[in-house]
Amino acid sequence: MTQTPLRYRSGLIGAAAVVVAVVALWLQGRVVPYTVPFWGLFDNQLDLGVYRDGALLVRRGGDLYNTPLHYGLDYTYSPFSALIMQPLGWVPFGVASVVWSAGILVALYAVVMLSLRSLGRTPTATLRIVAVALVAVLMLIEPVRTTIWYGQINIFIMLVIIADLTRPDGARFKGVGTGIVAGIKLTPMIFAVYCAVRRNRTATAGVLAGFAATVVVGFAVLPRDSWQYWTDKLFESERVGSARLRGNQSLRGMLANHLQTTEPSTAWWLTLVAIALIAGFGAALYAHRRGQELLAITLIGMSSCAVSPMTWGHHWVWFVPLLVIGADLALRTDLPTPARLLSGAGTIAVFLVSFIWPTRIAKPYGEAYLVGLYVKDGIGGLQWFVVNHYLWVYAIAVVATVGGLWWADRRRAGGRGDPAEMAPAV
Repeated sequence: MTQTPLRYRSGLIGAAAVVVAVVALWLQGRVVPYTVPFWGLFDNQLDLGVYRDGALLVRRGGDLYNTPLHYGLDYTYSPFSALIMQPLGWVPFGVASVVWSAGILVALYAVVMLSLRSLGRTPTATLRIVAVALVAVLMLIEPVRTTIWYGQINIFIMLVIIADLTRPDGARFKGVGTGIVAGIKLTPMIFAVYCAVRRNRTATAGVLAGFAATVVVGFAVLPRDSWQYWTDKLFESERVGSARLRGNQSLRGMLANHLQTTEPSTAWWLTLVAIALIAGFGAALYAHRRGQELLAITLIGMSSCAVSPMTWGHHWVWFVPLLVIGADLALRTDLPTPARLLSGAGTIAVFLVSFIWPTRIAKPYGEAYLVGLYVKDGIGGLQWFVVNHYLWVYAIAVVATVGGLWWADRRRAGGRGDPAEMAPAV
């Protein structure tokens, strides 16, 4: 007798998820039509073109770091990355674009499912339908939409890190996957520090070993490019972009944009970096000690975005697990109603702040469809927030983590149970 209501409820949840997915995909096309040349969701692929051109160049024996690539852009990743991008050069660009875009969507779904499982949700058929709907909804936030549009690698890197570091501490080769993706794009090396601060020697060694392996492979196969990269090109920040670009959603970008300079004070920047790292690592360690490893990893990922000299909006894909965590808290029936409402309100706020708010600009050769809150110039007294709003999300997430876990500790001490042990299944 209990199976019929359960199946009925699961059916309703699944049907609602399908409706939500359809609405999200419709809204995506309303903000920027899918068919608009260049600006459509799958029609740019600028960074994918750079990856592919870099792969083709090293195959021909060219100079990876002194040869302009796709649309005259420089190659800014490690030599090892050009090696793993080789399959992109085996097919025409159009085919590579389709495969890469499909891979991003699959990776996004995998991140959502891994996040839900880490939060204690049972991977039922209904949960998988909900995860697909979440993919459609998450495509409406600027970091994800821009990752797809540029053909960026960020979601793949985040997937490897979450899949690697959410495993039990005794898992074999834990940290190696994180080290390998750090050998592609250096920012994940922050997780080696996180593992070291946690005194997890196995994971720390794994990250360092994975990273070292990529460097060795790079020097073995591409010695000239590797020497150039590790001794010179790595330190040329202007190859990535000016600090003052509005798309630079980092602490250095905040200083550059608010002070209206392309060379913000290094002393001020390093001071803010130190504060952000202390706060971010402190909150992450608190989350780890309370059994919230996904939240801890997410905070470290967001910390890497905050402290990096150049952080484009699409680097903030760490909002994906943050939103999943918030939605999970809002839907848990074992939490008091005020806590669920607060979690729901916070999740909606993060979604709205990172939404693909459109800005259409008339250009000599056609209309531009820009997305994201940080490109908005006409919001008068809120420019202090708009210019670097992702950093405000990071700061609030750190404070909310500490406050929420402190409240959970107080609730547990009062004999009202441990919310972390009572995650329901969908």
